[in-house]
Amino acid sequence: METTNLLQGGCLCGALRYQVSAMPFDSDYCHCSQCQKSTGSVAVSWMDFNVEQITWLKGAPTEYASSTTIRRGFCNQCGTSISYRSTDYPNYYTLTIASLDEPNRVPPKYHIYTDNQVAWLKIADDLPKYRGGRSEGES
Repeated sequence: METTNLLQGGCLCGALRYQVSAMPFDSDYCHCSQCQKSTGSVAVSWMDFNVEQITWLKGAPTEYASSTTIRRGFCNQCGTSISYRSTDYPNYYTLTIASLDEPNRVPPKYHIYTDNQVAWLKIADDLPKYRGGRSEGES
């Protein structure tokens, strides 16, 4: 694969830099309260990879255990929320789409946890919307 096709990204201050060797196998908007609290945003756009597709070029995220199985990664210098992983699924790794150098290359495919969506946010796209997690059915 040519390096011009690789996705690269990092945190606000540049202490964390990564590249991925493939396009994500999934991507979404998450409206859950944990994502809202951990990022300070009403929704977060995530992209999912197999762990071996990610290479940290500079630094590595500091992780916070937001539950017994969830680890949320951030830059310990500027605070950028950059990753999410579940210890239940050790082969998968999730990164924020907004941390990409070219975030327009990875559009989200659906919304999850819309039961927790803030009332003043009006979703005008035609993407599937799930009241809870994706496995919990569409609303």
